[in-house]
Formats: sequence, C-alpha cells, structure tokens
Amino acid sequence: MLARQRQEHILRKIAENGGVRVSHIVAELGVSDMTIRRDIESLAERGLVAKVHGGAIPVGERTIDEPGFHIRSEMNPDHKSDIARTAASLIKAGSSVAVSAGTTAYAVAVALRPIKRLTVVTNSPRVEQALYDPSRDDQLLVLTGGVRTPSDALAGPVANAMLATTHVDSLILGVHGIDLNAGLTTPNLQEAQTNRALIRSAKHVIVVADHSKWGVVGLSTIATLDDIDTLVTDANLDEEARREITRHGVNLIIAQTDDVDSPLVSLVR
Repeated sequence: MLARQRQEHILRKIAENGGVRVSHIVAELGVSDMTIRRDIESLAERGLVAKVHGGAIPVGERTIDEPGFHIRSEMNPDHKSDIARTAASLIKAGSSVAVSAGTTAYAVAVALRPIKRLTVVTNSPRVEQALYDPSRDDQLLVLTGGVRTPSDALAGPVANAMLATTHVDSLILGVHGIDLNAGLTTPNLQEAQTNRALIRSAKHVIVVADHSKWGVVGLSTIATLDDIDTLVTDANLDEEARREITRHGVNLIIAQTDDVDSPLVSLVR
C-alpha cells in the first residue's frame, strides 16, 4: 500500500471515529508501527491532523466532535494520572461521591480504590467496574442506568430521574472543554443534561481536566465557572487561564507529578 493510500485510510478513520490509535491502524493495514507514526507525522505537518500520545485526532475539534473512550484515554495520560491522584486525595473515608463518565474521571475512580467506606454514585459502567470488589463490604456502588453514549456515559431520562433524588458530598466531573464564556461543555446533549443533574446532586463540585481542555467549546454548556467549587488540572495551564479561573472564585489545584517530593497539591487561590 502506498503512503498516500495509508494516509487516506488514517484520515477516513479519524473522520469516522473522532481519532485513531497507532496500534489499531497497524493491525488493520499490516504495516509497522514506525510506518504509521511517520504517516501521522506527515499528516500533522500538513495541518490535517493533530498528534496525541499513541495516535491522532482532528485538527481544531468541532463543537460536535466526540472521540470515543479509547481514543481519549491516549490523550495526556501522565497529566491524567497526576490529576487523578490529586483529586482522589480530596475525598474522605466514609463520604459519598458521584463520579461522571470520561477518561480523567475514570482515572480518579481507580485512585479512589484504597479509600474506605465510600458510597459511589456513577453514570459510567467503566467507573463501576473499576471500583467493584465483591470481597469488600465497606463500599456501596450505585449505577444510574440510562442510554450509553459514545464516551461510555449513561445518560438520558432514566439517569436524570435517578439523580434528581440523590444527594452526595462531592462530585468528580470530567468535561470535554472549559471556556471563560461558554463554561464547562460537552458535544453530547444527553450527557449535558445528566451532568447538570450530577452537579445538582452534589454539595461540592470538583472538575478534573488537563490543560488541553482550556479554550475548547463543545455543543452544549453543562455549567458556568461560577457553578463549580474546585478545578484540578496540571501545571501546563497558562497563567492567564489560572487568573481567570480563580477570579470566578474557583479553588484551583495544580497537580504535582509523581517524581516531585513536594506536597501532593499546590493550591492557587
């Protein structure tokens, strides 16, 4: 297969799925990992795709683009790990917490495993699976039900009705994008409604999002910056964005990396 044909295949897969993983294209075309990485590099140099860890996504994501869970899990994995550990450190033993769908929220769920006596409400089957342990009797897991979306969230009327009568101490909320004017957004209308229900159920709203989410605007607004209490992000968020976020009264927490000996979080207030 010629390079042009491979690259057309990559572009077609990105258009269909909202992104591609190198490993999937290698398996489909029967070529080397290095060949596909060179093809992606060539497409990126021409401004046709944006490179991410392990693959590629569309350039200038549109408001309706919704990459699947596997694609998004390859984006900024180190930042997500740092953010997850930091966010989990904010959750106390014996408390109740809601966890939304999304790859960063899923990473937080994994980091929550050691915490004792948790009640967890989630609209993500992946989060429920990450936390489920039949040998533990100190944990209650509640799955909302609903219609599954491309990002593996359960959304819609069933989820919303369940959450309308639910009350939790904290919410861990993953988002598609954060913008000063548009607020917290998602490309999925059903998820937007269910995420609003999650916010209404919580006393304290903790948004988890790496720096690449800043300035991204999805189709539907979930909430404004004034509606959230805490944002956990990574150190690559620029200074102007930090100032704007704290100006809205948000407690901004910059996650530290694993190899830093300083305290786990840095509070910017």
